[in-house]
Amino acid sequence: MKRFLLLCSSLVCVSALGLAQQSQKRATKEKPVPPQATQKPAPEAKNPPPKPAEEPTPESKTAVESKAEPEAKEQEAPRGVQPDLKDEPPVVTHHELRVTGKSMRYTATAGRMPIKDEAGKINANMFYVAYTAEGTSASQRPLTFAFNGGPGSASLWLHMGSLGPRRVVMQPEGWMPAAPYRLTDNVETIIDKTDLVMIDAIGTGFSRGRTEKLLKHYLGVKGDIEAFGEFIRLYITRNERWNSPLYILGESYGTTRAAGLAGYLVERGISFSGIILLSTAVDLGTLEAPHGNDLPYVLIMPTYAMIAAFHHKLAPEVAQDPSKLRAEVEQWASGAYATALAKGDAISPQERAAVAEQMSRYTGLDKKLLDQADLRIDVPKFTHNLLLDQKLRVGRLDGRFTGPDPEGVLDTPFYDPSGAQPLPPFASVFNSYVRSELNYKTDMPYYVRGSQDFFEKWDWGNAIEGIPSTAMDLRRAMAINPFLKIEVMEGYYDLATPFYAADYTMDHLSLPANLRKNISVTHYDSGHMVYLRQESRLQFKKDVDDFIQNTIATAP
Repeated sequence: MKRFLLLCSSLVCVSALGLAQQSQKRATKEKPVPPQATQKPAPEAKNPPPKPAEEPTPESKTAVESKAEPEAKEQEAPRGVQPDLKDEPPVVTHHELRVTGKSMRYTATAGRMPIKDEAGKINANMFYVAYTAEGTSASQRPLTFAFNGGPGSASLWLHMGSLGPRRVVMQPEGWMPAAPYRLTDNVETIIDKTDLVMIDAIGTGFSRGRTEKLLKHYLGVKGDIEAFGEFIRLYITRNERWNSPLYILGESYGTTRAAGLAGYLVERGISFSGIILLSTAVDLGTLEAPHGNDLPYVLIMPTYAMIAAFHHKLAPEVAQDPSKLRAEVEQWASGAYATALAKGDAISPQERAAVAEQMSRYTGLDKKLLDQADLRIDVPKFTHNLLLDQKLRVGRLDGRFTGPDPEGVLDTPFYDPSGAQPLPPFASVFNSYVRSELNYKTDMPYYVRGSQDFFEKWDWGNAIEGIPSTAMDLRRAMAINPFLKIEVMEGYYDLATPFYAADYTMDHLSLPANLRKNISVTHYDSGHMVYLRQESRLQFKKDVDDFIQNTIATAP
Protein backbone atom coordinates (compact mmCIF):
# COMPACT_ATOMS: atom_id res chain seq x y z
CA MET A 1 0.00 0.00 0.00
CA LYS A 2 3.00 2.31 0.10
CA ARG A 3 1.93 3.93 -3.13
CA PHE A 4 -0.65 5.92 -1.11
CA LEU A 5 1.59 7.50 1.49
CA LEU A 6 1.42 10.93 0.06
CA LEU A 7 3.98 13.06 1.15
CA CYS A 8 2.09 14.85 2.58
CA SER A 9 -0.67 14.99 0.52
CA SER A 10 -2.35 14.18 -0.57
CA LEU A 11 1.11 14.70 -1.38
CA VAL A 12 2.44 16.49 -0.51
CA CYS A 13 -0.14 18.02 -2.54
CA VAL A 14 0.95 21.28 -3.97
CA SER A 15 -0.93 24.23 -5.12
CA ALA A 16 0.22 26.64 -7.62
CA LEU A 17 -0.48 30.10 -8.48
CA GLY A 18 1.42 32.93 -9.98
CA LEU A 19 -1.01 35.76 -9.40
CA ALA A 20 0.24 38.90 -7.73
CA GLN A 21 -0.61 38.99 -4.06
CA GLN A 22 -3.74 40.98 -3.47
CA SER A 23 -4.13 43.32 -0.54
CA GLN A 24 -4.99 41.34 2.56
CA LYS A 25 -8.36 41.89 4.21
CA ARG A 26 -7.68 42.06 7.88
CA ALA A 27 -10.03 39.95 9.94
CA THR A 28 -12.10 41.65 12.61
CA LYS A 29 -11.87 39.38 15.60
CA GLU A 30 -14.49 38.71 18.26
CA LYS A 31 -13.46 37.81 21.75
CA PRO A 32 -12.73 34.14 21.17
CA VAL A 33 -12.02 31.64 23.86
CA PRO A 34 -8.50 30.53 22.90
CA PRO A 35 -7.88 26.79 22.74
CA GLN A 36 -5.60 25.15 25.21
CA ALA A 37 -2.05 26.16 24.44
CA THR A 38 -0.14 23.15 25.65
CA GLN A 39 -0.78 19.56 26.56
CA LYS A 40 -1.04 18.75 30.27
CA PRO A 41 0.58 15.73 31.82
CA ALA A 42 -1.58 12.66 32.29
CA PRO A 43 -3.21 12.51 35.75
CA GLU A 44 -1.11 10.71 38.36
CA ALA A 45 -3.87 8.18 39.12
CA LYS A 46 -3.98 6.84 35.56
CA ASN A 47 -1.24 4.61 34.23
CA PRO A 48 1.44 5.73 36.73
CA PRO A 49 4.98 5.14 35.52
CA PRO A 50 6.75 2.11 37.02
CA LYS A 51 8.86 2.87 40.06
CA PRO A 52 12.61 2.43 39.73
CA ALA A 53 14.37 -0.01 42.02
CA GLU A 54 15.75 2.76 44.20
CA GLU A 55 13.30 5.62 43.95
CA PRO A 56 14.43 8.61 46.00
CA THR A 57 12.11 9.85 48.71
CA PRO A 58 10.34 13.20 48.18
CA GLU A 59 12.68 14.78 50.71
CA SER A 60 15.74 13.68 48.74
CA LYS A 61 14.62 15.26 45.46
CA THR A 62 16.16 18.56 44.56
CA ALA A 63 14.06 21.56 43.56
CA VAL A 64 15.39 21.28 40.03
CA GLU A 65 14.31 17.63 39.79
CA SER A 66 10.84 18.45 41.10
CA LYS A 67 10.32 21.25 38.63
CA ALA A 68 11.46 19.05 35.79
CA GLU A 69 8.92 16.31 36.52
CA PRO A 70 5.84 17.90 34.88
CA GLU A 71 7.76 18.54 31.67
CA ALA A 72 9.02 14.97 31.58
CA LYS A 73 5.51 13.58 32.07
CA GLU A 74 4.18 15.90 29.38
CA GLN A 75 6.46 14.18 26.90
CA GLU A 76 5.21 10.70 27.84
CA ALA A 77 2.24 10.87 25.47
CA PRO A 78 3.08 9.44 22.03
CA ARG A 79 2.77 11.69 19.02
CA GLY A 80 -0.87 12.23 18.14
CA VAL A 81 -2.05 11.58 21.72
CA GLN A 82 -3.33 14.19 24.20
CA PRO A 83 -4.62 12.76 27.50
CA ASP A 84 -6.53 15.85 28.73
CA LEU A 85 -8.93 16.45 25.84
CA LYS A 86 -11.76 18.92 26.42
CA ASP A 87 -14.85 20.13 24.58
CA GLU A 88 -13.88 23.77 24.14
CA PRO A 89 -15.62 26.63 22.30
CA PRO A 90 -14.16 27.28 18.82
CA VAL A 91 -12.52 30.53 17.81
CA VAL A 92 -14.66 32.75 15.58
CA THR A 93 -13.43 35.56 13.33
CA HIS A 94 -15.09 37.63 10.60
CA HIS A 95 -13.61 38.44 7.19
CA GLU A 96 -14.32 39.97 3.82
CA LEU A 97 -13.22 38.87 0.35
CA ARG A 98 -13.91 39.95 -3.23
CA VAL A 99 -14.94 37.04 -5.45
CA THR A 100 -15.94 37.48 -9.12
CA GLY A 101 -15.96 41.25 -8.58
CA LYS A 102 -18.33 41.15 -5.62
CA SER A 103 -17.64 41.69 -1.94
CA MET A 104 -18.41 38.70 0.28
CA ARG A 105 -18.47 38.64 4.06
CA TYR A 106 -17.88 35.33 5.79
CA THR A 107 -17.28 33.82 9.21
CA ALA A 108 -14.32 31.55 9.91
CA THR A 109 -14.63 29.08 12.80
CA ALA A 110 -11.55 27.18 13.96
CA GLY A 111 -11.82 24.54 16.66
CA ARG A 112 -11.72 20.90 17.65
CA MET A 113 -14.79 18.69 17.55
CA PRO A 114 -15.01 16.10 20.34
CA ILE A 115 -15.53 12.50 19.28
CA LYS A 116 -17.16 10.82 22.29
CA ASP A 117 -18.03 7.30 23.33
CA GLU A 118 -21.52 6.25 24.38
CA ALA A 119 -20.82 7.30 27.96
CA GLY A 120 -19.95 10.82 26.83
CA LYS A 121 -16.20 10.55 27.41
CA ILE A 122 -14.05 12.25 24.77
CA ASN A 123 -12.03 9.73 22.76
CA ALA A 124 -10.53 12.22 20.31
CA ASN A 125 -10.66 15.83 19.15
CA MET A 126 -10.77 16.58 15.40
CA PHE A 127 -9.47 19.95 14.27
CA TYR A 128 -11.49 21.81 11.66
CA VAL A 129 -11.87 25.20 10.03
CA ALA A 130 -15.36 26.13 8.81
CA TYR A 131 -16.21 29.00 6.46
CA THR A 132 -19.83 30.18 6.35
CA ALA A 133 -21.32 33.03 4.36
CA GLU A 134 -22.85 35.90 6.31
CA GLY A 135 -26.24 37.37 5.51
CA THR A 136 -27.72 34.18 4.03
CA SER A 137 -30.00 31.45 5.33
CA ALA A 138 -27.74 28.60 6.45
CA SER A 139 -30.44 25.95 6.01
CA GLN A 140 -30.71 26.70 2.30
CA ARG A 141 -27.01 27.04 1.60
CA PRO A 142 -24.92 24.06 0.43
CA LEU A 143 -22.41 22.67 2.94
CA THR A 144 -19.26 20.82 1.83
CA PHE A 145 -17.03 18.67 4.04
CA ALA A 146 -13.54 18.39 2.56
CA PHE A 147 -10.34 16.57 3.44
CA ASN A 148 -7.07 15.23 2.06
CA GLY A 149 -5.96 11.65 2.40
CA GLY A 150 -2.63 9.88 2.86
CA PRO A 151 -3.69 8.04 4.94
CA GLY A 152 -1.92 10.26 7.39
CA SER A 153 -2.18 13.64 5.68
CA ALA A 154 -3.62 16.82 7.14
CA SER A 155 -5.98 18.81 4.92
CA LEU A 156 -3.95 22.00 4.49
CA TRP A 157 -3.34 21.10 0.81
CA LEU A 158 -6.93 21.47 -0.33
CA HIS A 159 -7.46 24.19 2.26
CA MET A 160 -4.60 26.46 1.20
CA GLY A 161 -4.28 25.25 -2.38
CA SER A 162 -7.75 25.70 -3.82
CA LEU A 163 -10.85 25.60 -1.59
CA GLY A 164 -10.34 28.17 1.16
CA PRO A 165 -10.53 31.98 0.94
CA ARG A 166 -6.75 32.38 1.27
CA ARG A 167 -4.15 30.59 -0.80
CA VAL A 168 -0.40 29.96 -0.79
CA VAL A 169 1.38 31.58 -3.73
CA MET A 170 3.19 29.07 -5.94
CA GLN A 171 4.64 29.48 -9.42
CA PRO A 172 2.05 29.28 -12.25
CA GLU A 173 2.91 25.65 -13.10
CA GLY A 174 2.86 24.67 -9.42
CA TRP A 175 6.59 24.75 -8.81
CA MET A 176 8.04 25.81 -5.46
CA PRO A 177 8.66 29.60 -5.12
CA ALA A 178 11.53 31.25 -3.30
CA ALA A 179 11.14 31.94 0.42
CA PRO A 180 9.68 33.80 2.24
CA TYR A 181 6.36 32.28 1.20
CA ARG A 182 3.23 34.38 0.77
CA LEU A 183 -0.53 34.21 1.13
CA THR A 184 -2.98 35.85 -1.22
CA ASP A 185 -6.74 36.20 -1.42
CA ASN A 186 -8.04 33.15 -3.27
CA VAL A 187 -10.46 34.36 -5.91
CA GLU A 188 -10.98 30.71 -6.91
CA THR A 189 -12.31 29.74 -3.48
CA ILE A 190 -15.53 27.73 -3.46
CA ILE A 191 -17.06 29.51 -0.44
CA ASP A 192 -19.03 31.82 -2.72
CA LYS A 193 -21.06 28.74 -3.77
CA THR A 194 -20.97 26.57 -0.66
CA ASP A 195 -20.13 26.76 3.01
CA LEU A 196 -16.98 24.77 3.66
CA VAL A 197 -15.63 22.63 6.51
CA MET A 198 -12.00 21.48 6.29
CA ILE A 199 -11.26 18.50 8.56
CA ASP A 200 -7.98 16.96 9.74
CA ALA A 201 -7.86 13.22 10.42
CA ILE A 202 -7.02 12.09 13.96
CA GLY A 203 -3.24 12.04 14.41
CA THR A 204 -2.74 14.84 11.87
CA GLY A 205 -3.01 18.63 12.09
CA PHE A 206 -4.17 19.58 15.59
CA SER A 207 -6.36 16.44 15.83
CA ARG A 208 -5.49 14.13 18.71
CA GLY A 209 -6.58 10.87 20.34
CA ARG A 210 -6.95 10.63 24.12
CA THR A 211 -4.85 7.48 24.47
CA GLU A 212 -2.51 5.48 22.29
CA LYS A 213 -5.07 2.67 22.16
CA LEU A 214 -7.81 5.02 20.97
CA LEU A 215 -5.48 6.61 18.43
CA LYS A 216 -4.73 3.16 17.06
CA HIS A 217 -8.46 2.48 16.70
CA TYR A 218 -8.82 5.47 14.40
CA LEU A 219 -5.79 4.53 12.30
CA GLY A 220 -7.63 2.24 9.92
CA VAL A 221 -10.24 2.16 7.18
CA LYS A 222 -13.11 1.37 9.55
CA GLY A 223 -12.12 3.56 12.52
CA ASP A 224 -11.32 6.51 10.25
CA ILE A 225 -14.77 6.36 8.63
CA GLU A 226 -16.43 6.11 12.05
CA ALA A 227 -14.59 9.24 13.27
CA PHE A 228 -15.41 11.33 10.21
CA GLY A 229 -19.00 10.08 10.25
CA GLU A 230 -19.43 11.17 13.86
CA PHE A 231 -17.77 14.51 13.10
CA ILE A 232 -20.26 15.20 10.31
CA ARG A 233 -23.24 14.14 12.43
CA LEU A 234 -22.17 16.35 15.31
CA TYR A 235 -21.32 19.33 13.10
CA ILE A 236 -24.70 19.42 11.36
CA THR A 237 -26.38 18.90 14.74
CA ARG A 238 -24.56 21.68 16.59
CA ASN A 239 -24.90 24.10 13.68
CA GLU A 240 -28.47 23.15 12.68
CA ARG A 241 -27.51 22.08 9.17
CA TRP A 242 -29.51 18.84 8.84
CA ASN A 243 -31.60 20.33 6.03
CA SER A 244 -28.72 21.88 4.08
CA PRO A 245 -27.70 20.32 0.75
CA LEU A 246 -24.67 18.26 1.85
CA TYR A 247 -21.51 17.48 -0.15
CA ILE A 248 -18.23 15.64 0.36
CA LEU A 249 -14.98 16.52 -1.42
CA GLY A 250 -12.15 14.07 -0.83
CA GLU A 251 -8.72 13.85 -2.38
CA SER A 252 -6.60 10.70 -2.82
CA TYR A 253 -7.14 8.43 0.22
CA GLY A 254 -9.77 11.04 1.02
CA THR A 255 -11.80 9.47 -1.82
CA THR A 256 -11.49 6.06 -0.11
CA ARG A 257 -12.89 7.78 2.98
CA ALA A 258 -15.55 9.71 1.04
CA ALA A 259 -16.96 6.60 -0.63
CA GLY A 260 -16.94 4.75 2.68
CA LEU A 261 -18.65 7.67 4.44
CA ALA A 262 -21.39 7.81 1.82
CA GLY A 263 -22.33 4.19 2.49
CA TYR A 264 -21.84 4.48 6.26
CA LEU A 265 -23.91 7.62 6.77
CA VAL A 266 -26.78 6.87 4.40
CA GLU A 267 -27.70 3.98 6.68
CA ARG A 268 -27.72 6.41 9.62
CA GLY A 269 -30.10 8.91 8.06
CA ILE A 270 -27.54 11.27 6.49
CA SER A 271 -27.39 11.39 2.70
CA PHE A 272 -25.57 13.71 0.35
CA SER A 273 -26.51 15.66 -2.74
CA GLY A 274 -23.10 15.13 -4.29
CA ILE A 275 -19.66 13.62 -3.77
CA ILE A 276 -16.52 14.91 -5.49
CA LEU A 277 -13.71 12.37 -5.83
CA LEU A 278 -10.42 14.08 -6.66
CA SER A 279 -7.54 11.75 -7.57
CA THR A 280 -9.52 8.60 -6.93
CA ALA A 281 -8.36 5.71 -4.75
CA VAL A 282 -11.71 4.01 -4.11
CA ASP A 283 -10.60 0.51 -5.15
CA LEU A 284 -7.00 -0.18 -4.24
CA GLY A 285 -7.08 -3.30 -6.37
CA THR A 286 -6.68 -1.00 -9.39
CA LEU A 287 -3.61 0.63 -7.84
CA GLU A 288 -1.66 -1.97 -5.88
CA ALA A 289 -0.04 -4.91 -7.66
CA PRO A 290 0.73 -7.83 -5.34
CA HIS A 291 1.93 -10.92 -7.20
CA GLY A 292 -0.81 -12.18 -9.47
CA ASN A 293 -2.68 -8.88 -9.86
CA ASP A 294 -1.56 -7.40 -13.18
CA LEU A 295 -4.48 -4.98 -13.50
CA PRO A 296 -2.59 -1.94 -12.06
CA TYR A 297 0.17 -2.35 -14.69
CA VAL A 298 -2.48 -2.13 -17.40
CA LEU A 299 -4.27 0.88 -15.93
CA ILE A 300 -1.14 2.97 -15.29
CA MET A 301 0.24 2.60 -18.81
CA PRO A 302 -1.61 5.66 -20.28
CA THR A 303 -0.19 7.83 -17.46
CA TYR A 304 3.34 6.63 -18.25
CA ALA A 305 2.74 7.66 -21.86
CA MET A 306 1.47 11.12 -20.93
CA ILE A 307 4.47 11.82 -18.68
CA ALA A 308 6.98 10.47 -21.20
CA ALA A 309 5.43 12.70 -23.87
CA PHE A 310 5.56 15.72 -21.54
CA HIS A 311 9.32 15.21 -21.11
CA HIS A 312 9.87 14.66 -24.85
CA LYS A 313 10.91 11.03 -24.44
CA LEU A 314 8.59 9.73 -27.18
CA ALA A 315 8.95 9.94 -30.93
CA PRO A 316 7.40 13.17 -32.29
CA GLU A 317 4.83 11.31 -34.38
CA VAL A 318 3.66 9.43 -31.26
CA ALA A 319 3.44 12.44 -28.95
CA GLN A 320 2.14 15.17 -31.23
CA ASP A 321 -1.56 14.60 -30.41
CA PRO A 322 -2.10 13.91 -26.66
CA SER A 323 -5.76 12.93 -27.09
CA LYS A 324 -4.92 10.43 -29.79
CA LEU A 325 -2.00 9.10 -27.73
CA ARG A 326 -4.21 8.50 -24.68
CA ALA A 327 -6.85 6.66 -26.69
CA GLU A 328 -4.23 4.59 -28.49
CA VAL A 329 -2.42 3.55 -25.32
CA GLU A 330 -5.66 2.77 -23.46
CA GLN A 331 -6.74 0.45 -26.27
CA TRP A 332 -3.34 -1.27 -26.49
CA ALA A 333 -2.96 -1.62 -22.70
CA SER A 334 -6.42 -3.15 -22.26
CA GLY A 335 -5.93 -5.39 -25.28
CA ALA A 336 -2.58 -6.73 -26.41
CA TYR A 337 -0.68 -5.76 -23.24
CA ALA A 338 -3.25 -7.24 -20.83
CA THR A 339 -3.37 -10.42 -22.90
CA ALA A 340 0.42 -10.73 -22.84
CA LEU A 341 0.59 -10.29 -19.06
CA ALA A 342 -2.17 -12.87 -18.59
CA LYS A 343 0.00 -15.49 -20.33
CA GLY A 344 2.68 -15.16 -17.68
CA ASP A 345 5.69 -17.39 -18.32
CA ALA A 346 3.86 -19.06 -21.19
CA ILE A 347 4.29 -16.01 -23.44
CA SER A 348 6.41 -16.76 -26.52
CA PRO A 349 9.77 -15.01 -27.02
CA GLN A 350 8.44 -13.34 -30.16
CA GLU A 351 5.36 -11.92 -28.42
CA ARG A 352 7.44 -10.84 -25.44
CA ALA A 353 9.83 -8.95 -27.73
CA ALA A 354 6.91 -7.31 -29.57
CA VAL A 355 5.31 -6.17 -26.31
CA ALA A 356 8.62 -4.77 -25.03
CA GLU A 357 9.03 -2.89 -28.30
CA GLN A 358 5.59 -1.28 -27.99
CA MET A 359 6.05 -0.53 -24.30
CA SER A 360 9.28 1.29 -25.10
CA ARG A 361 7.46 3.26 -27.78
CA TYR A 362 4.82 4.40 -25.25
CA THR A 363 6.96 4.84 -22.10
CA GLY A 364 10.31 6.06 -23.39
CA LEU A 365 12.08 3.36 -21.37
CA ASP A 366 14.80 1.07 -22.69
CA LYS A 367 13.61 -2.32 -23.98
CA LYS A 368 16.30 -4.10 -21.98
CA LEU A 369 14.96 -2.61 -18.74
CA LEU A 370 11.40 -3.59 -19.68
CA ASP A 371 12.48 -7.16 -20.33
CA GLN A 372 14.39 -7.32 -17.05
CA ALA A 373 11.27 -6.08 -15.26
CA ASP A 374 9.24 -8.91 -16.84
CA LEU A 375 7.18 -6.31 -18.77
CA ARG A 376 5.87 -4.95 -15.44
CA ILE A 377 7.13 -1.46 -14.62
CA ASP A 378 6.22 -0.08 -11.20
CA VAL A 379 6.25 3.60 -10.27
CA PRO A 380 9.76 3.74 -8.70
CA LYS A 381 11.30 2.10 -11.77
CA PHE A 382 9.55 4.55 -14.07
CA THR A 383 10.29 7.72 -12.08
CA HIS A 384 13.94 6.76 -11.49
CA ASN A 385 14.71 5.71 -15.06
CA LEU A 386 12.75 8.00 -17.40
CA LEU A 387 15.25 10.88 -17.09
CA LEU A 388 18.20 8.89 -15.80
CA ASP A 389 20.33 10.23 -18.65
CA GLN A 390 19.81 13.70 -17.15
CA LYS A 391 20.33 12.47 -13.57
CA LEU A 392 16.82 13.65 -12.65
CA ARG A 393 13.91 12.02 -10.82
CA VAL A 394 10.35 12.39 -12.10
CA GLY A 395 7.52 13.19 -9.67
CA ARG A 396 5.13 10.47 -8.53
CA LEU A 397 2.29 12.75 -7.46
CA ASP A 398 2.85 14.92 -10.50
CA GLY A 399 5.01 13.57 -13.32
CA ARG A 400 5.64 17.09 -14.63
CA PHE A 401 7.93 17.73 -11.64
CA THR A 402 11.60 16.82 -11.84
CA GLY A 403 14.56 17.19 -9.52
CA PRO A 404 17.93 15.65 -8.62
CA ASP A 405 17.75 12.98 -5.94
CA PRO A 406 19.24 14.35 -2.68
CA GLU A 407 20.77 10.91 -2.03
CA GLY A 408 22.48 10.58 -5.40
CA VAL A 409 21.74 9.01 -8.78
CA LEU A 410 21.88 5.22 -8.38
CA ASP A 411 20.90 2.80 -5.61
CA THR A 412 18.94 5.40 -3.66
CA PRO A 413 15.61 5.23 -1.80
CA PHE A 414 12.46 6.40 -3.55
CA TYR A 415 12.35 10.18 -3.97
CA ASP A 416 9.43 12.26 -5.19
CA PRO A 417 10.22 15.89 -6.09
CA SER A 418 6.51 16.66 -6.51
CA GLY A 419 6.02 15.70 -2.87
CA ALA A 420 9.10 17.39 -1.43
CA GLN A 421 8.80 20.81 -3.08
CA PRO A 422 5.32 21.92 -1.93
CA LEU A 423 5.85 21.04 1.75
CA PRO A 424 7.85 24.09 2.92
CA PRO A 425 5.57 26.77 1.44
CA PHE A 426 2.33 25.07 2.51
CA ALA A 427 3.48 24.28 6.06
CA SER A 428 4.94 27.74 6.59
CA VAL A 429 1.93 29.60 5.26
CA PHE A 430 -0.67 27.52 7.10
CA ASN A 431 1.05 27.77 10.49
CA SER A 432 1.12 31.55 10.13
CA TYR A 433 -2.44 31.81 8.79
CA VAL A 434 -4.16 29.72 11.45
CA ARG A 435 -2.57 31.64 14.31
CA SER A 436 -2.48 35.19 12.95
CA GLU A 437 -5.61 35.48 10.78
CA LEU A 438 -7.85 32.84 12.35
CA ASN A 439 -6.57 33.70 15.85
CA TYR A 440 -6.25 30.02 16.83
CA LYS A 441 -3.53 30.42 19.43
CA THR A 442 -1.79 27.20 20.43
CA ASP A 443 1.71 25.92 21.02
CA MET A 444 0.78 22.47 19.72
CA PRO A 445 2.61 21.41 16.57
CA TYR A 446 0.50 21.14 13.45
CA TYR A 447 1.27 17.71 12.00
CA VAL A 448 1.23 18.03 8.22
CA ARG A 449 1.42 14.26 8.19
CA GLY A 450 1.15 11.56 10.80
CA SER A 451 4.09 10.08 12.63
CA GLN A 452 6.79 8.17 10.80
CA ASP A 453 5.08 4.82 11.34
CA PHE A 454 1.56 6.18 10.81
CA PHE A 455 1.18 4.44 7.49
CA GLU A 456 2.62 1.14 8.70
CA LYS A 457 0.14 1.12 11.60
CA TRP A 458 -2.85 1.69 9.31
CA ASP A 459 -5.42 -1.10 9.61
CA TRP A 460 -6.44 -1.99 6.06
CA GLY A 461 -8.71 -4.86 7.11
CA ASN A 462 -8.04 -8.57 6.83
CA ALA A 463 -7.09 -11.01 4.10
CA ILE A 464 -10.59 -12.49 3.92
CA GLU A 465 -11.97 -9.09 2.91
CA GLY A 466 -9.39 -8.87 0.11
CA ILE A 467 -7.65 -5.76 -1.22
CA PRO A 468 -9.09 -2.64 0.49
CA SER A 469 -11.98 -1.06 -1.41
CA THR A 470 -14.90 1.21 -0.57
CA ALA A 471 -16.38 0.94 -4.06
CA MET A 472 -19.33 -1.10 -2.82
CA ASP A 473 -19.99 1.47 -0.08
CA LEU A 474 -20.29 4.07 -2.82
CA ARG A 475 -22.58 1.75 -4.77
CA ARG A 476 -24.74 1.23 -1.67
CA ALA A 477 -25.12 4.97 -1.18
CA MET A 478 -26.12 5.45 -4.83
CA ALA A 479 -28.58 2.56 -4.69
CA ILE A 480 -30.29 3.84 -1.53
CA ASN A 481 -30.24 7.48 -2.66
CA PRO A 482 -30.87 7.54 -6.45
CA PHE A 483 -30.45 11.34 -6.45
CA LEU A 484 -26.81 11.18 -5.31
CA LYS A 485 -24.45 12.59 -7.96
CA ILE A 486 -20.74 11.71 -8.25
CA GLU A 487 -18.05 13.87 -9.86
CA VAL A 488 -14.70 12.15 -10.56
CA MET A 489 -11.69 14.42 -11.19
CA GLU A 490 -8.31 13.13 -12.38
CA GLY A 491 -4.96 14.55 -13.46
CA TYR A 492 -3.22 13.10 -16.51
CA TYR A 493 0.23 13.18 -14.84
CA ASP A 494 -0.71 11.50 -11.57
CA LEU A 495 1.12 8.22 -10.90
CA ALA A 496 -0.35 7.78 -7.40
CA THR A 497 -3.96 7.49 -8.64
CA PRO A 498 -3.84 7.08 -12.45
CA PHE A 499 -6.79 8.47 -14.41
CA TYR A 500 -7.45 5.25 -16.33
CA ALA A 501 -7.71 3.36 -13.01
CA ALA A 502 -10.39 5.81 -11.82
CA ASP A 503 -12.30 5.34 -15.07
CA TYR A 504 -12.09 1.57 -14.63
CA THR A 505 -13.40 1.76 -11.04
CA MET A 506 -16.42 3.83 -12.04
CA ASP A 507 -17.15 1.44 -14.91
CA HIS A 508 -17.21 -1.55 -12.55
CA LEU A 509 -19.70 -0.51 -9.87
CA SER A 510 -22.37 -2.81 -11.33
CA LEU A 511 -24.89 0.02 -11.52
CA PRO A 512 -28.09 0.07 -13.56
CA ALA A 513 -28.26 2.57 -16.41
CA ASN A 514 -30.39 5.09 -14.50
CA LEU A 515 -27.70 5.36 -11.79
CA ARG A 516 -24.69 5.30 -14.11
CA LYS A 517 -25.83 8.63 -15.53
CA ASN A 518 -25.30 10.14 -12.07
CA ILE A 519 -21.52 9.79 -12.50
CA SER A 520 -19.51 12.38 -14.41
CA VAL A 521 -15.75 12.35 -15.06
CA THR A 522 -13.39 15.29 -15.68
CA HIS A 523 -9.70 15.10 -16.57
CA TYR A 524 -7.05 17.78 -16.06
CA ASP A 525 -3.73 18.59 -17.67
CA SER A 526 -2.11 18.39 -14.25
CA GLY A 527 -1.03 15.94 -11.54
CA HIS A 528 -2.39 14.50 -8.30
CA MET A 529 -3.25 17.90 -6.88
CA VAL A 530 -4.74 19.27 -10.03
CA TYR A 531 -5.10 22.73 -8.48
CA LEU A 532 -1.36 23.29 -8.17
CA ARG A 533 -1.23 24.33 -11.77
CA GLN A 534 -2.88 27.73 -12.20
CA GLU A 535 -4.77 26.89 -15.38
CA SER A 536 -6.10 23.64 -13.90
CA ARG A 537 -7.11 25.38 -10.67
CA LEU A 538 -9.31 27.76 -12.65
CA GLN A 539 -10.95 24.80 -14.37
CA PHE A 540 -11.29 22.97 -11.04
CA LYS A 541 -13.12 25.94 -9.51
CA LYS A 542 -15.56 26.12 -12.43
CA ASP A 543 -16.17 22.37 -12.38
CA VAL A 544 -16.93 22.33 -8.65
CA ASP A 545 -19.23 25.33 -8.98
CA ASP A 546 -21.07 23.76 -11.91
CA PHE A 547 -21.42 20.42 -10.12
CA ILE A 548 -22.98 22.01 -7.03
CA GLN A 549 -25.24 24.25 -9.10
CA ASN A 550 -26.42 21.41 -11.31
CA THR A 551 -27.12 19.03 -8.44
CA ILE A 552 -29.19 21.65 -6.64
CA ALA A 553 -31.02 22.64 -9.83
CA THR A 554 -32.00 19.04 -10.62
CA ALA A 555 -33.11 18.18 -7.07
CA PRO A 556 -36.81 17.20 -6.92
